[in-house]
Amino acid sequence: MDSANYPGKRILLIDDNMVTREMMSLVLAGEGYRVASACHGADALERLRDYERPDLILLDLRMPVMDGCTFCDEKKRDPELASIPLIVFSAAADAAEKAAAVGAAVCLQKPVDPIRLLDVVRHCCPCRPAPAGA
Repeated sequence: MDSANYPGKRILLIDDNMVTREMMSLVLAGEGYRVASACHGADALERLRDYERPDLILLDLRMPVMDGCTFCDEKKRDPELASIPLIVFSAAADAAEKAAAVGAAVCLQKPVDPIRLLDVVRHCCPCRPAPAGA
């Protein structure tokens, strides 16, 4: 994809729940973000290595095949991926502690509130330039 024709920031959304991925993708796409998704950590690593690098990763912690914490360990080992900002979301009671341990900028509680999601993503990865004088 040519970034000049599709100026929105790129987000990789990683969650095993299809309904959650679809809801979050629709909310983010409505704001101009380009969203790709993966259903578990191993799928996400493959996408990260084979496709255009995202500007931000949204990550669920609890998934089959490769969970979010294991994904983060692998991401940190790869110098090309280590610097990509990360937002964690989870229904786990200890999600905030795990998010801090993996270096996430923010931890959102599931079910994710769409308004809160947009606020956090806009802060971590502004899609449009800030207005002059802001």
